[in-house]
Amino acid sequence: MFRQIEPSGINALWHDVVAIAREPEWYRDAQVADTIEGRFDMVSAVTALTMARLQDSGDPRHGVELTELFITDMDGQLREEGVGDLMVGKHIGKLVSALGGRISAYREGLESDDPAVLDEAVRRNVTLLDGASPGPVAKRLRGLWADLAATPMDQLLQGKVAR
Repeated sequence: MFRQIEPSGINALWHDVVAIAREPEWYRDAQVADTIEGRFDMVSAVTALTMARLQDSGDPRHGVELTELFITDMDGQLREEGVGDLMVGKHIGKLVSALGGRISAYREGLESDDPAVLDEAVRRNVTLLDGASPGPVAKRLRGLWADLAATPMDQLLQGKVAR
């Protein structure tokens, strides 16, 4: 009687971003902390890589739309955590600023010939378990970056990341 409507377009891409960020391998194998902070870090990392890939589309609307979905999701998460109306905007501003910095840091790390550059970006931007190395996260991010690069833009915009 009630069928779940599958998301389409940029909404489908956002759902894919969140699903990728929630993959257990990030937490079990790459040792990202399975905490609110760690999960936010992974949503931000996957969003950042996806945004960097969308920059290649030549149409800035795609990145704007994905950013709006990120903001809407984070707004809801903050409210669920009990952040009041007066503070949500301030928190969102910080989160969007952090996302912008991560896009630059991850793109620089992924485009560098020196693997230490991406390792350092991960060390600065991902909450890892105590004593964990950033290397496994960096390796998975490189794999995701390759998957995003291999995905034709029309497929990416429908949330169909080649994995």
